[in-house]
Amino acid sequence: MKRTISTDDAPAAVGAYSQATTNGSVLFTAGQIPLTPDGELLDDEDIATQTKQSLDNVMAILESEGADASDVLKVSVFLDDIEDFDEMNETYADYFDEEPPARSALEVANLPKGVGVEIEAIADIE
Repeated sequence: MKRTISTDDAPAAVGAYSQATTNGSVLFTAGQIPLTPDGELLDDEDIATQTKQSLDNVMAILESEGADASDVLKVSVFLDDIEDFDEMNETYADYFDEEPPARSALEVANLPKGVGVEIEAIADIE
């Protein structure tokens, strides 16, 4: 049975979606952009800072369900400029240094609110 997840430690959903959903075994986060839980948009920051905030949001959602980075099975990273890959990857590696999850990284034409990165994750929470 599907259950929606919401935590004050990540930005509130700004549309018709949930921060995350789970069936009790697998958790799917919504794409997280560099938006602080207080609503500050970090769109003018460098990609490392944007990546950090996006991953902090993912981690806050995981933690609300008793999970952490080691439970993540798959991550999708959307970049508005693939030239930012190396800088994103350096910051990303700080979160997934041991047994990193599978990952896709894609360049896309546009991201919400003009940010440079959006990150979503799938985790095993059983």
